[in-house]
Amino acid sequence: MQRRVFLTAALATTALAGCGSTPGEYATDEEIAQYIYRHDGPPALTFFTMVNNRSGAGAHASMMINASQRVVFDPAGSLKVNVMPERNDVLYGITPRVAEFYERAHARETYHVVIQRIEVTAEVAEKALQLAQQAGPVAGSQCAASIAKLLQQLPGFEGIRNTLFPNNLREQIAALPGVSERVLYEDDADDKGLATAAFEAANADQTQ
Repeated sequence: MQRRVFLTAALATTALAGCGSTPGEYATDEEIAQYIYRHDGPPALTFFTMVNNRSGAGAHASMMINASQRVVFDPAGSLKVNVMPERNDVLYGITPRVAEFYERAHARETYHVVIQRIEVTAEVAEKALQLAQQAGPVAGSQCAASIAKLLQQLPGFEGIRNTLFPNNLREQIAALPGVSERVLYEDDADDKGLATAAFEAANADQTQ
């Protein structure tokens, strides 16, 4: 029995290694206001699951919320860029260009990204935004758990069960009606810092 408990704990630690514990960032009101982006598409929730290409284990989970503004709730995430101010694990300024960067920075030679999207009412999207703003900062290894907890408070998502595992959360979301899914593979180097540096350099060139 003791060995079984140990093995379960070890597997959980391996699977959750991507949900790192990073210090909570706290952008000022002025910084957030400068980058607020309102997307003209329908209200929607988009879920990202980062999956290890070798083991198939889910490494991280996050979600994009298109409400009165578009943000990414990135619990215990580590992706930082200067045009995406962060407060308590909520990333602001998610323009189409930033959204594309967010997806592609996580897809690399070691991981692929499963992207699931579901349209919701404006009221549900706005509640999701408010809950995300209240949720962080999230402790390491709690990315899937924090998203599951948020979803349980939304109409239509009450059946989502508690989980620590990004892949389990992805499977639960896949079972919901109206969910579309796509998978993104890329062969960039494993270091996300290289993608971040290239993105910020490109931004600097455009503003000169």
